[in-house]
Amino acid sequence: MAKRRLRTGPTAALPAKPDPGELLRLVQLADPNARRDGDDIVAVDVRVCAPVEADKDLTGGELEQAWAVRVAAEGPLPLDFFDRYLAEGLAFRLGGLAVCRGEVSDPADDSAESGPAVILPVRPTAEELEPLLQQDEDDEFLFTAGDVKAALVPQKGQPPAVQELLPFATELTAIELRGDDPVKLGTLALELSEALNGIPVDRWRFRIDAPEDLVPAAQDATEDASEDAAEDATQDEPEDAVPPTAPAPE
Repeated sequence: MAKRRLRTGPTAALPAKPDPGELLRLVQLADPNARRDGDDIVAVDVRVCAPVEADKDLTGGELEQAWAVRVAAEGPLPLDFFDRYLAEGLAFRLGGLAVCRGEVSDPADDSAESGPAVILPVRPTAEELEPLLQQDEDDEFLFTAGDVKAALVPQKGQPPAVQELLPFATELTAIELRGDDPVKLGTLALELSEALNGIPVDRWRFRIDAPEDLVPAAQDATEDASEDAAEDATQDEPEDAVPPTAPAPE
């Protein structure tokens, strides 16, 4: 069974069948050149198979109903774990779970130590970072911005999401961000990317367009539902009753 799972590739187990157009849009955040091939999607070294309804045993009963989106290698195994990151990133964006080598994980788990990053074509200088980050006195590679920590890290591999940087890149560098507030992390990542001409990505190397892209889909949906309920309750409140005018004494 373990060998069969490894051969078929990592899988995003989703609570609902994803819209084909939305699925393609999300895959293109990880690989801008991803394209449709029949009912599947082909990206760098992988094939994202069309969603199929799966038994709840796929997630060990964590999901009562699951739609499986399998990521299969096309030829040699994908470099830099792109197939696994793609499955996990899709699961995160669509409120599901990831299944890899028989193990089920929740990509929205807050215990993960990794976070978003900004990928740059060259290593930035401290002077370039100074407007947004404060350098650590003891380590030239560490910075802070309030309660957010940042580190300059040589980028391992070449994530497909940043391929537009490669023609000009001399030393791909990641500014790795860590903190407890995903919206704050996303806001800083977008500010750094704008100031330094980089590309902001989440921890699975999907491009992000808004700070909310770092908020788990299930949590985001819950917050939206709570806001809608509060708004409906406000609209349903009766207007302040105006007491009737007392009749004039005869």
